[in-house]
This record gives sequence, C-alpha cells and structure tokens, in this order.
Amino acid sequence: MSAASPFVSDVPAAQALAVWREARAAAGCPARVGVVRVPVGDAVGRVTAEPVWAVRSSPAFDSAAMDGIAVRAADTVGASETSPVLLAPGDFDVVDTGDPLPDGYDAVVMREHVHRTQEGEAELRAAVPPYQHVRSIGEDISAGELLLPEGHRLRPVDVAACAAAGAVQLGVRRAPRVVIVPTGDEIRPIGAELAPGDILDTNSMMLAAQARQAGCEARVTAIVPDDPRAITEVLREATRDADLVLLIAGSSAGRDDYTSRVVAGAGVVAVHGVAVRPGHPVVLGAVEATPVIGVPGYPVSAALTFDIFAAPALAELEGAAPQERPVATAHLARKLPSAIGMDDWVRVRLGQVGDRLVATPLPRGAGVLTSLVRADGLLVVPSGVEGHHAGERVRVELLRGLSEIGRTIVAIGSHDLVLDLAASALRAKDPLVTLASSNVGSLGGLVALRDGLCHVAGSHLLDPSTGEYTLPYVDRLLGAGADVAVIRLVHRDQGLIVAPGNPLELDGVKDLTRPGLRYVNRQRGAGTRALLDHELAGLGIDPAEVSGYSREEHTHLAVAAAVAAGRADAGLGILAAARAFGLDFVPVAQEPYDLVVRTDALADDLLAPLWELLARDDFRAQVEALGGYSCAETGRRVR
Repeated sequence: MSAASPFVSDVPAAQALAVWREARAAAGCPARVGVVRVPVGDAVGRVTAEPVWAVRSSPAFDSAAMDGIAVRAADTVGASETSPVLLAPGDFDVVDTGDPLPDGYDAVVMREHVHRTQEGEAELRAAVPPYQHVRSIGEDISAGELLLPEGHRLRPVDVAACAAAGAVQLGVRRAPRVVIVPTGDEIRPIGAELAPGDILDTNSMMLAAQARQAGCEARVTAIVPDDPRAITEVLREATRDADLVLLIAGSSAGRDDYTSRVVAGAGVVAVHGVAVRPGHPVVLGAVEATPVIGVPGYPVSAALTFDIFAAPALAELEGAAPQERPVATAHLARKLPSAIGMDDWVRVRLGQVGDRLVATPLPRGAGVLTSLVRADGLLVVPSGVEGHHAGERVRVELLRGLSEIGRTIVAIGSHDLVLDLAASALRAKDPLVTLASSNVGSLGGLVALRDGLCHVAGSHLLDPSTGEYTLPYVDRLLGAGADVAVIRLVHRDQGLIVAPGNPLELDGVKDLTRPGLRYVNRQRGAGTRALLDHELAGLGIDPAEVSGYSREEHTHLAVAAAVAAGRADAGLGILAAARAFGLDFVPVAQEPYDLVVRTDALADDLLAPLWELLARDDFRAQVEALGGYSCAETGRRVR
C-alpha cells in the first residue's frame, strides 16, 4: 500500500495478518531470525533450527532395569513355590538399576524375589523369561534416529532427551528482539509524579513482559513526545536492532496521532484499522525491513494486539507454530450483546456450577485493564454475530486451568465490598480457592441462581409493598416452595455519596430534585436503585424530576468515582464506597444484604470455606472496619 493512502478500515483479523505478511516480504523483512548454537542445557524455550538426530543410543548397552541379580533365563525353567531352583554363586551376578548386563546373562530377578541360602546360593521360586527387567540397547533412543524436527519449541524433557542422545550443543533460532517505543506528551515513566492529564507508561512494561513471556528479548526506549520527526528518528533507530517494533500511541484519528503517518513516511503501512474490538485502530507495517505494529494506547487494546498480531509474527520469525490456549465450552451467565462487523474479544470469569462451566462477561472497555487481570478466559464473538443470550453455549479460550476454575465460587448479583474482602481472605487462606463476583444487580443475581448459572446470589432488594428485603423476590422468581436458603451477610448503611464537605448541603433524597443537581444512579435491577425508587415514591417524587436518574453505574465504587471526579454531585451508595474515595455521606437507610443459595449447596465442599470465613471474628472485624457495616447477624440463616 502506498504511503499516500495508508488507512484501511475494518479488515478482518485473519486477512490483516495475511496482508501484513505479504507486505513484510515485499519490504525485505527476514522470514526467520538467525541461528545460534547453544549448550543443550540452555536451549529450553528456543526453537530448533535444524533436525536433531541421535548420535548414540540410549541406553547405549543392555542394562539392568531393577536392583537384583542377573541370571540366564534358561537356568530358571521349572522354578516354582514347591520346587525352587538354586543357583550357585557363579551362576548369577548382583546388579543395581542401570548397571550393564554382565556377559552371558539375559534376565534380571528383582532383589525382593531372591532368597539367599547360608551357602550363598540364590533360591528362585518362579521362572523368568528372557530379558525380564532388562533395558535393551536403544530401547529409548537408537543412534541415527530423528529425535526432533526443525521448528520444535524445546521443553525441559526435550533437552534431556537430546543430551541422552549425545547432543552437547543445539542449533536453535535466536530469541527475537522486540523494541517498544512509547510516545505521547502525556505519558510519564513508572514512579513519576502525575499532574492532571498525565498517564503512567504501564503499556510498555506490559508489552515487554508479554514479549519476554513469549521467549523474546525486549527493550523499551525512552518516552518520545508527540513530534513526528522525533518519533520517526526513534523508530528508525529501533529498527536497526529489532526483529519487531511496537510503536505505542493512540493510533486512531486523534489530534496527536502520528503512528500511521510516521510508519507510512518511513516505510509502508499495510493495514490501519482491523475489525477487532478492542484494538480496532491497530497499524501493521514495516520500516527498514523490520515489521512494525502501531499499538493502540488503551491497555486492553494493547494487550490483545500483542496476542492477536505480535505473537503470531514472532512465532513465524522462529519458524514455530503459534502457542495456542486450551479451549472449553461454557454457558453464558447473562446476555451478551455485540455489534455486527467486528470480532469482539470479551473477557470472562469462569466457574463450574453443577455440571456446567459458566462464563460471566467482565467490563468490556478498552481501558479496563483489571478485566484482563480478573479474566479466566477470552470469548470471541465473531463479526457476523449480534451477541449471545443468557445460558447460550459459547467457546472460551482458557487463561486458567479447568481444575483451578473448578475451585471457583461463582457469585452473581448486587455489588458489595464485603465480597471483595472475602475473595482476598479466602485466597490468602487457600490459594486454590477463588471467589469470583459479577455485578449485575440483585435481580440479575436471583435470575442467574434460578437458571443454575451461579453458586451464590447477592441480594438486597426491597419490596415496597411489604417492606421486606429479598424474600418476596425469591418467592416470585424461584417459586414460593423453592429449595433455597437465604444467609445474612451484613447490614449496611446506604446514603447519598457527595463531595467532601457536602458543598450543596444535601439532607436526603428529597434534595435530588434541586435544579442543576447532577445525580448518578445504579442500573436497573440493582437493590440500591430499588431503594431509591422506594424513597422517591414515599416522598411523592417522580423519578423524571431527578436529573441523571437514567445515568447508570454498575457498582457502588463506580458511583463514588463519578462523584469524586466531579462528573456527578450525588449518588446513592454504601458508606464504605464513599470512604474509599474520601467523600462525604448523607445517611438514608440501613438495609440487610443477603446471600441466596440452593439448599443442597450449603453442604457443598466448594462453599465450605465461605461459611467458615463468615464465622471468623477477625473477618467480621475487617468488614466493620470498612465503615457502615454491621456483622451482628453475619452468617445467620434467614430462611
């Protein structure tokens, strides 16, 4: 593609990789990195650059496979419990495992099957066949045998086999060299003091770690300001000793986005804009016969760009197959919409609920790096699919092993900081136990429990007609006779989260209709929203009178963050969330927060650590230290 028209929008990922491969070849990029010879013990993780042939057999001689005595099988014919055979001292030799089989002998009798007489004879009470407990020459490896082909990534067992076959050094592809170039006037090094608008350069650290994990050498340049000439100079310098350059910037159509034009000016752009979300604005090109990827600035986009584009290219340079993750089929815990036209890479949490693997989608923003931290798997919604319904079977790439996922307690429902605290406490006590919470609101949690998509549903839904919490909704959604238990987790203070000092002097929910006041709400189905609706109804206030009523956040912390950032003046939430952001709090109500589980799950070994934790005095003290919580009834079975 010419430098004059570098932008290609919405190219499918597979097509983008193919186009980029052709462009790299046309630009003279090497197809493979060079070959080095390394000691066999240092070759783990490298890729063979030539076939590995055995130069000696293993074992190199007939050897004893057990501790015992070497015998002639013919001498043992007829031996039995009632008619043992006695071998004179000159008719057998004592051997240990690995010893060469003495000349003239063709079998070994295990030491524990040999009875010695006072005269030194060996008494055998069973006949042995020829070559019993004998490792024949070349049993493992024969001289001249092909041990490993070219293009094999070496594992510890591989180098051990190579050494056994006589290899001292191996010809392997050298580690590809990756250079990461961070750019942007607002980017600051890790550890720097940040002014408003500054961003820490976490992407460089992450990409370098991904490169090293893939077996590459990685180097990060100094941060380059938003100056096309400076970026071009550093880019050209980076290509001189790199096999792949990752140029980090906002590679969209932003004011200071120079990635595409810099790559096009210094070399060639093959693709700009891939039908992948997140990661759509990626740039694929080449400069000075070196592949270049323009990496989007959002961290999730950057991480997935490495997985989707950099990792396959680096594997090609080594002549190896790309490393693939294991896959599994899971059932979606909730509806997952997706836009047509792009492969949508969705991060999910996984857990085994009954006989089903359940996948709960995590927040999908390209800047939500914690969604990758918490993810157990990746789900790709193909470009031609508009999403999936709750309960639908989906294919998931696993980021954790199934056995580890099987020890995950799946909690779906209302958000509460106590569940986050519990997740940390459970993991600290037993690294194999995970509590994975997904915040979809109390109503969504009860629906997930009804549909068998979670172990525990967190709920604090207020029924306006009865004044009861949770129980009326359990009866309506799961049936009055449903075999479920309701366990009290905490009582907690709910109130208006406001700026420090309460500058608007809000006294309660009645003040939310003030002209100009900006409110931030919780999502539909959330118990906190139900509480607000109840309070508004009691005051005769139409929700439409509250400016911002339709603006939704999915957690108490997100509500507090909106107030702390000045994007809202007030939001209903828990005291602990207000404290986390140094905000003030106007009490509105104290409410119970409960865990709803199926009765048969109460005795499940998987949930036992959770019930034990709720009974611990030290854990209850930690909960109450968060502020706004009472553990007086924690662990009590409400139903």
